[in-house]
Amino acid sequence: MALVDDGIRQFREDNPFESMMWRFDHAARLLNLDPDLYKVLRVPNREITVYIPVFMDDGHIEIFTGYRVQHNFARGPAKGGIRFAPDVTIDEVRALAAWMTWKCAVVNIPFGGAKGGVICDPSQMSQGELERMTRRYTAELVDFIGPERDVPAPDMNTNEQTMAWIMDTYSMHVRHTETAVVTGKPIDLSGSRGRREATGRGLLFVVDEAVKKLGMQPEKTRVAIQGSGNVGGVAAKLMFEKGYQIVAISDVRGGIYNDRGLDLPSAMQYMATRRTFEKYPEAEPVTNQGLLELDCDVLLPAATENQITSNNASRIRCKILAEGANGPTTAAADDILERNGVFVIPDILANAGGVTCSYFEWVQDRMGYFWKEDLVNERLQDIMVASFHDVCKYAESHGVNNRVAAYMLAIDRVAYITRLRGIYA
Repeated sequence: MALVDDGIRQFREDNPFESMMWRFDHAARLLNLDPDLYKVLRVPNREITVYIPVFMDDGHIEIFTGYRVQHNFARGPAKGGIRFAPDVTIDEVRALAAWMTWKCAVVNIPFGGAKGGVICDPSQMSQGELERMTRRYTAELVDFIGPERDVPAPDMNTNEQTMAWIMDTYSMHVRHTETAVVTGKPIDLSGSRGRREATGRGLLFVVDEAVKKLGMQPEKTRVAIQGSGNVGGVAAKLMFEKGYQIVAISDVRGGIYNDRGLDLPSAMQYMATRRTFEKYPEAEPVTNQGLLELDCDVLLPAATENQITSNNASRIRCKILAEGANGPTTAAADDILERNGVFVIPDILANAGGVTCSYFEWVQDRMGYFWKEDLVNERLQDIMVASFHDVCKYAESHGVNNRVAAYMLAIDRVAYITRLRGIYA
């Protein structure tokens, strides 16, 4: 157990829901949030647990547990991904759903927050088993999702194909093709251009703004990236093309480091061929934890939750921490980073490029007209840059750090709309 300094509440540092709730409580206190609104906003609107029977390839039936947490609808339909993983928990899904509410509010798009998950090990399942599980999970949720209700998207171990199965299953139930029920679809199935790269591109935009704000130059800025998937890998590529020095990058097994800068195209080609960075000849090996503690200008954790904790926060040596993953830093680590002068771009801002482009996809689906990729990227940049400066201005005017400012701004926006709508009773 860890006890936060101001004594608001005790929480388990490794529990993402408790960490998120401590941040919510702290921001709400600083806002002097009305006690009644506090009660409304701190709890999810709805939690759904489903049990999914699936015929496995060998003929036996396996029962999988699935969740969908719909945290808030005040600003619009709920929005959030679906993850497939053996360690999915209801607390994790609750935290991620709340983060989606605050994330959508920070970038000021008309969505609330939701998240879904199924306890399974996709690496041990065939394509047919995954499809049958996905379709049955969708069928169990068909009365709770939809373009005006809750719009799922890909997350850990789900992808464009998963979204296509969900869209098709939902469409079969409502008896017409409804592409706007999910985002992150293949482009040929009414997906949006630029969506696949949007989270990584959004990271580039906010890092660019932070670098300018701190008087730095991209070509003299050394970047370490934990993760090389759809977020970390894309961010690395785009930042390298912009002139940043990528000094470290990793996969699930570990990473590589070169203090003079990696030949990123070569390293990524090696990764694509070998499925790992192990034994890459032009760099030193580094563990995923060791990468976080490297001497660099920008640290970009783009893997999983709870990477920076009270145990290692004092050894973080970057100037800018841009959180590509959801919840990579625990609440107990926040004060340590602030004392050490780390400029944090919090996850609910830094990785919001994905949900912003999902919003664009939803808009395009609903009007049946699709934008060119350069227009998608231009509109994404406009929103990410404006949101970065909104958070910084809020931080400066309220005398708080960027993370607290992001939560305060998000809660303020959701609370304002909740007041306007009132409570139906």
